[in-house]
Amino acid sequence: MRASQVIYDRAGASIAEVDASEFNWDKIFEGADWFHTTGITPALSDKAAALTEAALKAAKERGITTSIDLNYRKKLWSKEKAQSVMTELCKYVDVCIGNEEDAETTLGFKAAHSDITKGELNLDGYKDVIRQMKEKFGFKYIASSLRESYSASDNGWSALVSDGNDFYHTRKYDVRIVDRVGSGDSFASGLIYGLVTGMSMADAAEFGVAASALKHTIPGDLNHATLSDVKTLMKGDASGRVQR
Repeated sequence: MRASQVIYDRAGASIAEVDASEFNWDKIFEGADWFHTTGITPALSDKAAALTEAALKAAKERGITTSIDLNYRKKLWSKEKAQSVMTELCKYVDVCIGNEEDAETTLGFKAAHSDITKGELNLDGYKDVIRQMKEKFGFKYIASSLRESYSASDNGWSALVSDGNDFYHTRKYDVRIVDRVGSGDSFASGLIYGLVTGMSMADAAEFGVAASALKHTIPGDLNHATLSDVKTLMKGDASGRVQR
């Protein structure tokens, strides 16, 4: 029943005070294929928001694929400020990642008949939201992690991904939570890994969900699961048998 509490101690941090003019984008993006950011960075300060926009623009100008995880954090900024900033940033994004709550708070899209506190999901509602997002921003891919809250300790975990035409709902994992912090980042990084390495949209989503399901079993922010761990789970082996 007890919720985790996060404290942000970011005031005065260098990333919050930096000016976008200090960055050499040609050097930074040399040899890069993908640039990823999240909604947390622009929430830190107006300068950080300007830096995030400058980075996305610079990446797009160089033909680099861009992605963003919406990641709304109410302790950092208001819903109104988030929508104002994130709506502008998403104009330069190819792949948009976020859960149902983030899509509503940062972009104003809401899935009908879903309540994350009750653990209720309506896939048709999400599909409608994805269609709206595709129409407004033209994203190449849109992915949403889907969390069903049975209790604070037990969740259902899956994802929905779409290119605006086809929709794919991944396998659902019933996870006993050791630490859920970082699970969204694990999904995003897994999805990106899949797409960068040439997986289909569906396989990339399955890889991301498997990686993030494993993250729920690992304490701390980082996912220490190996590539083979994720691929084993993707194949359906969730037995947890000791490998000797």
